[in-house]
Amino acid sequence: MLRESKRWWALGLIALAQFMVIMDTSIIGVALPQMQADLGFSPENLSWVFNAYVVAFGGLLLLGGRLSDLFGARRMFSTGWLILLVGSVVAGLAGSVAVELAARAIQGVGAALIAPSALTLLMMLFGATPKELTKALALYGAAAPAGGTAGVFLGGLITEYVSWPWVFYINIPIALLAVLATPALMPAGGASRGSLDIAGGLTVTAGLAAAVYAIVQAPEVGWASAQTWLVLGGAVALLAVFLAIQAGRREPLMRLSIFRTPNLGAANLAQVLLGGAWIPMWFFLNLYLQQVLGYSAFPSGAALLPMTILIMIGMIVLAPRAIARFGPKAMTVTGLAVLAVGMGWLSLIRPDGNFWVDVLPASLVAALGMSLAFIPSLGTAISSARPEEGGLASGIVNTSYQVGSALGLAAMTAVAASFGADQLGNRPALTDGFSAAFLGAAAIAALGAVLAALTLRAATRQETAAEAQPAPIG
Repeated sequence: MLRESKRWWALGLIALAQFMVIMDTSIIGVALPQMQADLGFSPENLSWVFNAYVVAFGGLLLLGGRLSDLFGARRMFSTGWLILLVGSVVAGLAGSVAVELAARAIQGVGAALIAPSALTLLMMLFGATPKELTKALALYGAAAPAGGTAGVFLGGLITEYVSWPWVFYINIPIALLAVLATPALMPAGGASRGSLDIAGGLTVTAGLAAAVYAIVQAPEVGWASAQTWLVLGGAVALLAVFLAIQAGRREPLMRLSIFRTPNLGAANLAQVLLGGAWIPMWFFLNLYLQQVLGYSAFPSGAALLPMTILIMIGMIVLAPRAIARFGPKAMTVTGLAVLAVGMGWLSLIRPDGNFWVDVLPASLVAALGMSLAFIPSLGTAISSARPEEGGLASGIVNTSYQVGSALGLAAMTAVAASFGADQLGNRPALTDGFSAAFLGAAAIAALGAVLAALTLRAATRQETAAEAQPAPIG
């Protein structure tokens, strides 16, 4: 086992991985207009600078988790960083739309290897001690909102004072640092014997990618369009073929019986609905600040800081203590309920509102709910699986959150547009649309709280006692 201090340095590198994976989804936002002018993007395909990354990331997460189990989490972690590095270089150097989108997809491939292997390494380092695992998951979870907010700040700073390619080049030194530090910090081993289910990998990747593609395109082409339903039908057919392949193979990509593991399916459902509620809220809060309150990129990013700081404090300080005191089920249910209240409060925004009344109090309540629900549902989803299937469990929970995020954002975008969010310049109509999206996201969170209460199994006294044992950091 690594020395105690080295384990926490390793956790820092794992948290950095989560930070970067999330930052790469938000850092490009402010840079899009300059990219459009320089590369000749049409208004219709500009969104694919974001979507190409998300489709590759979401579609390959299960395969990334299986590769982590077969070839070792440390090896896949390093490989993912190398692929992300290559994609970042190509994205920065791109001189055409096609090259830029291909490079963003390559970045998504790298992220799909990094994310599940990072969680597997975290379990290898801290999984033996529940109290330490809760703290480690808290630090890991807090890196996500930090990455999202840092992306908004850095994207605006780099675009204004340097140039848009540097939103990609910033990944290069960090990726090099990660590749060099991984052999010294991360535990070896974890690889298992077995064959790679190529047919299963192809069908699930194509199925998930098609589903995400249909979801992110639906607000643009219409939910009732033939394209949307044909692609969704193809995704369902591919995923059905995948399940049939898994049922018939001795060494499947995903052992279907894993979902009979107590709490694994329920915790993943909570992650789906948590992502489906949180990402739309974060997205439309940004739009309200900029399109209604008139904030530019920097004040808009600053307005997100109180919420981000509270999430980080909640995940690192409050959530571990609350889990030890009340158990993961109670905190997952409570967190989702508090998140629903916060977003319901946000729906009261006004066209002539201000940050201090309309945004700050409600966003802090929502942030508290997110911080309380994320860690216990994530920890339950991962720790419920067998140790040798840690990569698979990590891939499943990452996929759950990403697919939930894509579904929630697409659905709430359609809701917002139907209530006026597509009427740029019309502040009352925009406010009505954003308010409807907040109410819809609140309903998703409330549904998550109810389903978590009905489906999650409460921790035993022995499990709760084990989590309460002290585990000093150092």
